[in-house]
Amino acid sequence: MTDIPETVHVPAREARMVPLRKGDMVDVINTHGGQVVDTWAFPLDAPDEYMSMEHSRILHYRMTFQPGDALCTDSWRTILTFVEDTSPGVHDTLCPACCAPSYGIFYGHEGHHDNCADNLRAAFALIDCEPPRIPTPWNLFMETVIKDNDVLEDNPSRTEPGQYVRLRAEMDCLFAVSACPQDLIVINGSDGVPRSVDLRITRAG
Repeated sequence: MTDIPETVHVPAREARMVPLRKGDMVDVINTHGGQVVDTWAFPLDAPDEYMSMEHSRILHYRMTFQPGDALCTDSWRTILTFVEDTSPGVHDTLCPACCAPSYGIFYGHEGHHDNCADNLRAAFALIDCEPPRIPTPWNLFMETVIKDNDVLEDNPSRTEPGQYVRLRAEMDCLFAVSACPQDLIVINGSDGVPRSVDLRITRAG
C-alpha cells in the first residue's frame, strides 16, 4: 500500500477511498457539522467481500452499533471495530446508498444528481477497479430512525462541528466514505446543504 496523508479531505458531494492496514485507526470527522457520511469497507484479500450492515446487525442483534462493537463482512469476518463516538450517536444502518434511480423514484428529480453510489464507483475507478457491488453503507451521523416500531422517519443530523466516529481496521482493507450529496430532503443538517468532511488516519505502531 502507498503512504497516505494523516488527514484526507473529502469534498462535499464526493467520495474518497483509503487503504488501511490491520490496526490502523481512522476518525471520520464531521468538520462542519450536520453532514451524513456513507461508509464502506472492503477486505483486500477477498475482492467480492464487503462490510455488511445486515450481518453486523445480526451479530449484535441490534439495529444500531455502539462503541466496542465489531463490524463484520458478509462472510462474518470482523473488518472494523467501532472504537469511539463523540457525536450524538445516531447512525443509520438500513438505508441503501442514494443512486440515480432513487432521486427519480422518491423525489421526482429529472436528470443527473450527484449520488453516493456513483461516488463509490468513482473512488474504485481511481484504482482501476470495479466495486464488487454497492453494499448498504453504514450511514454515519444520519438520523433516519424507526418511529412507532415500524415507520422510518428522516431528521436533520444533529452532529456538531468537529465531532467524529473512530474506527479500527481489523484486517487490511479499503475504507471508503462519501459526503452524501442529498439536498432534496433535510438530512444534512438543518439547512440540508451538503458539506465536506475529513478523515484522520493514525497508523498502527
